[in-house]
Amino acid sequence: MRKKIHFLFAATLLASCSVKQYQSIDDGIIVSVKQNSKTDVQKVRIQVLQDELIHVSATPDAAFAKDSSLIIVAGKSKVPYKIETNVADSVSVVTSRLKVMVSKINGGINFKDKDGKLILGEKAGGGRHFTPIEVEGTKGYTVRQIFDSPADEAFHGLGQHQADEFNYKGKNEELFQYNTKVSVPFIVSNKNYGLLWDSYSLSRFGESRPYAQLNTVFTLYDKKGNPGALTGTYVSNEKGVQNIERKEESIFFEDIKSIKKLPQNFPLKKADVTYEGSIEAPENGTYKFTLYYAGYVKVYLNNQLVVPERWRTAWNPNSYKFSLPLEAGKRVPLRIEWKPDGGTSYCGLRVLTPQPAEEKNNQVWWSEMTQKIDYYFVHGNSADEVIKGYRTLTGKSQIMPKWAMGYWQSRERYKTQDEIVGNLKEFRKRKFPIDNIVLDWNYWEEDSWGSHEFDKKRFPNPQGMVDSIHALNGKMMISVWPKFYKTTEHFKEFDEKGWMYQQAIKDNVKDWVGPGYVGSFYDAYSGGARKLFWKQIYDNLYPLKIDAWWMDASEPNVLDCTDMEYRKALCGPTALGSSTEFFNTYALMNAEAIYDGQRSVEPNKRVFLLTRSGFAGLQRYSTATWSGDIATRWEDMKAQISAGLNFAVSGIPYWTMDIGGFCVEDRYVSGQQQYDKNGQENADYKEWRELNTRWFQFGAFAPLYRAHGQFPYREPWNIAPDTHQAYQSILYYTNLRYRLMPYIYTMAGMTYFDDYTIMRPLFMDFAADKKVQNVSDQFMFGPSFMVCPVYKYEARKRNVYFPEGTNWFDFYTGRYITGGQQLNMDAPYEHIPLFIREGAIIPVGPEMQYSTEKKADKIVLYVYMGQDGKFTLYEDENENYNYEKGSFSNIAFNYNEASGTLTIGEQKGKFDGMIKNRKFVIVAVSKENPKAFTYDAAGKEISYDGNQQTVKLK
Repeated sequence: MRKKIHFLFAATLLASCSVKQYQSIDDGIIVSVKQNSKTDVQKVRIQVLQDELIHVSATPDAAFAKDSSLIIVAGKSKVPYKIETNVADSVSVVTSRLKVMVSKINGGINFKDKDGKLILGEKAGGGRHFTPIEVEGTKGYTVRQIFDSPADEAFHGLGQHQADEFNYKGKNEELFQYNTKVSVPFIVSNKNYGLLWDSYSLSRFGESRPYAQLNTVFTLYDKKGNPGALTGTYVSNEKGVQNIERKEESIFFEDIKSIKKLPQNFPLKKADVTYEGSIEAPENGTYKFTLYYAGYVKVYLNNQLVVPERWRTAWNPNSYKFSLPLEAGKRVPLRIEWKPDGGTSYCGLRVLTPQPAEEKNNQVWWSEMTQKIDYYFVHGNSADEVIKGYRTLTGKSQIMPKWAMGYWQSRERYKTQDEIVGNLKEFRKRKFPIDNIVLDWNYWEEDSWGSHEFDKKRFPNPQGMVDSIHALNGKMMISVWPKFYKTTEHFKEFDEKGWMYQQAIKDNVKDWVGPGYVGSFYDAYSGGARKLFWKQIYDNLYPLKIDAWWMDASEPNVLDCTDMEYRKALCGPTALGSSTEFFNTYALMNAEAIYDGQRSVEPNKRVFLLTRSGFAGLQRYSTATWSGDIATRWEDMKAQISAGLNFAVSGIPYWTMDIGGFCVEDRYVSGQQQYDKNGQENADYKEWRELNTRWFQFGAFAPLYRAHGQFPYREPWNIAPDTHQAYQSILYYTNLRYRLMPYIYTMAGMTYFDDYTIMRPLFMDFAADKKVQNVSDQFMFGPSFMVCPVYKYEARKRNVYFPEGTNWFDFYTGRYITGGQQLNMDAPYEHIPLFIREGAIIPVGPEMQYSTEKKADKIVLYVYMGQDGKFTLYEDENENYNYEKGSFSNIAFNYNEASGTLTIGEQKGKFDGMIKNRKFVIVAVSKENPKAFTYDAAGKEISYDGNQQTVKLK
């Protein structure tokens, strides 16, 4: 009897402890954890949003800070789940697909699938760290979260960065917004999950520590072997200027403050600068370096060229990362060769010591300031399912207007009304397809930035300009900045409400225009300010019937090349709190202003926004992002491939770049003749033409196809005459883009209805092939095309990996290629390697000069035989939101390899203007019957009236 009493007492005690340690809430549980210090976690909350979507919060406080996410739109839904306490030290939340186990001892979490297999686990003990921080009277925490990561895990996403890194396993990325850098705190793992980190402050992935100055890590030696510093040698190429040699305790000239440490009154432009000596490491291990550069730079370490020549324009530096194993106490030679490319130029080299064991090769998140740890776990059986979950959390991607799928022409900049209209006329005269032409910045009077008023001398009739563009069947996008000179009435409207950032005004910060003018940015975190921003656009620009909005400098970039602390001062405090806490989400708020504004006044006209920055959730505002003011170099073109692919995996499907690069080396703009006296191309111009050709070939398969940049002008005839192979190749791929419009616009529909991703890393479609996990220079354009850009000058071949699980057809010849092998493929000047997978069904439309010129009443339907295939043609009304109300149609095509039959399904759905009767010309391509892709191929022609038909192909 006594034993029974003891057992009942013990059971009651355990139950009472359990009750104290966790509580049930409407959508999950809160687990309370005993603290050993005030900065240990005290509460962990698990909320079930869907069977495979889990919200995790953790705090060292007695209660959770109020949820106020800027990125999450998913509401609470009644998802069945149960709570299990049958494991002694854990409590579990169990859905039909997941089991989320929380330790009652330390709050550590393990995510398991329905079969009990571990998907993701926090580091033993929870892997969390909270450090109190207070900014401008608001308290918060600097936080770190570590997850265990197996050796074969891969991470992709994080937005768009320029160091040409693809798989972030074992790597690190600092997450902030910058011209050419777009940070999105979301990763997709090859372990079939994604993680969305809900913090808006400066953050880091993969490494919680910042890069350090060389002299704080290494013992430095100059070129003669003396300890204490490297040797800096400054050699001028100007007559009468004395060269300088001095000690350099660090190489840190990375912002407008630190460059003051460079030799004063020394003409840096075109100088030859060398930093040399040796470094001695304090411990064995791999050291990670980050190079910051403007101008031309090379880096040699241990007598190896670790950074081949790179270049960036003086006002827009770039970062590049590399690693090297070093031995403790061993001197390693270091040499940096730098040729600045402006009177103001930047150079820096910083380092990370070997990573602590608890972080090394694990998944690490760090944020400077947040109220609590907040993250979202997304599970799915594929990368597509994970991205679908991400969009469930952050919002659907809208279908862009059909014209946005066509070609866009832009330059910095069309300076007059006649220039922009005249260039569009030239496109039409040449029968070169185009949909959209762009008016970049400075169409206002010089001292009136933010007025939204045109300079009457250069743009005497803005309404006539827009009308002329529309009469030429073109669309017009215009640059609208969140920047306002303090003398404008628009600035004053914001300022009197307290909606302008004040630091630039206080410091009298002048920009680069003319003599320099003082202005600042509006506070997009204020709801009232967002409405006023739209109202000013609506009053001044919207009546012109402009078609799209270009949101430049939306990082926000109040002033180029500032240190991080001053940058925060320039863009805050915000209406929601300090810019330390709300640092990365300006572009999201700014996009909301125009999206909500336009839909409020013209709810059935599709919004189109292009922004230079972005954040998680941007896709819900019908917004695309471009990769900023990148350089016109081959290595920069290559970096756009991995940048675009990681941005796509970050869940935002519409991305574009400046085809040809924005910032141009002097050798391309120095006014040299294009041809010498013998009629041969100037060497630099020859390279310029090939670079643009290769970039157009790649760009034709980006989600959006757009050329832009500084002089030389980027219109195809300004790149090369129409007899030149460069012009002819650019025209070929532009025509191909338009002929593929039924295929491309279907993908636009899929981004909304199926949460599809247009530009696809190979691992999305061939996850079973482990060799594709790190392939960063090939991608799928939709389900059918494998695109292999050429990014080396004068390359006429390139290696191509053909994923296993399918076989392939050469687009240009129909040649059959077995999957699972790497081949060195032809890459003539005119073409990039392009391949079609077995089972592909590709609809080809009519030749067009703009996207809606002709209806696709006759479609050539290519069927690539060898395995079963399917494709569903999507069509709607192209420019309105009636698709949200069900006005669209689908025609499903299904090919069965065993029977050799193609079934064209019944046309489902309807919309105004729908084609009810059309012809299909079916072209079958097989291993036995290879065929080159041509627009007007012969095939089986059938008439289709919307009813199902089956066609025998073999």
